[in-house]
Amino acid sequence: MLTMAPTPSGLHPRNLHQGRYDFSRLLAASPELAAFVQPSPRGDLTLNFADPAAVKALNQALLLAYYGLQHWDIPEGYLCPPIPGRADYLHHLADLLQTAKGIPCGPTIRVLDVGVGANAIYPIIGRHCYGWSFVGADIDAGALAAVARLRQANPTLATGLECRHQPDPQQLFANIIQPGELFDLTLCNPPFHASAEASAEGTRRKLRNLGLAKGEKQPAPALNFGGQHNELWCPGGELGFVLRMVAQSRDFAGQCHWFSCLLSKQENVAPVRQALQQAGAQAIREVAMAQGNKRSRFVAWSFLPAKMQTEWRRFRWAPVSQAVHSGQ
Repeated sequence: MLTMAPTPSGLHPRNLHQGRYDFSRLLAASPELAAFVQPSPRGDLTLNFADPAAVKALNQALLLAYYGLQHWDIPEGYLCPPIPGRADYLHHLADLLQTAKGIPCGPTIRVLDVGVGANAIYPIIGRHCYGWSFVGADIDAGALAAVARLRQANPTLATGLECRHQPDPQQLFANIIQPGELFDLTLCNPPFHASAEASAEGTRRKLRNLGLAKGEKQPAPALNFGGQHNELWCPGGELGFVLRMVAQSRDFAGQCHWFSCLLSKQENVAPVRQALQQAGAQAIREVAMAQGNKRSRFVAWSFLPAKMQTEWRRFRWAPVSQAVHSGQ
């Protein structure tokens, strides 16, 4: 299998966001960004990354400039994700599908986004770069309504993204994956924290690192990337969430080739791997990622025996030609 070395920034080689932001391109795609752009001490252009409005304007410009969107917006208070890091997760997942013919592209490749949110970031990137079809699931009806507006405004999403409401907050795959339905990948960005208090302390820590928060007891200002409570925390935190995902994925072992989930904490990898082994996973992958100084990772697993994996690749992936959209 072909492997690709990371770039000096640590980003995946197919990631469109290598190096510094191209503000000329971004401003041409989204003139509204100009209100937030300012000169840096080095004399080039930057913006205040602690300002939620600036981060949202940057995301909008990136999606319009690089991913073929005509419109993008999210309601106030919803998660506004860092696009280069989310793109890295998707590109590394694409490597898991690689065959001798390359990475399979096109709508026959089906991906389930567990927790699509209001931003629909993974379907946006995956549709543009690989042409995959997506099902976006969420417990939040408001988030799904926001995605419906994005689908209406962007033809590529309208034809390649189906949204499904999860009525049971304890379920991740049941009620979403239908009998006989097949998915090549699932992906998920789980809640990081175990409680609202832990989430608030994470906010204060982030702002202290940015030099914007002084006291330990002051109320936490809004995160620069926003987020509803179900996007930021859940009982048991990240580890509890992913262990629940592992247990529930076993019930759909034959309907998906690769399940996957981001892990923000390295110490959570070992217990997740142990749970996967106990659940009978036939293949487990831990993939490290880096965005500058930030380190992250995801875990992917499959319950398919080796022979079934070979047959899946042969009949679902091998016939599909590689046609990655550069976005440049």
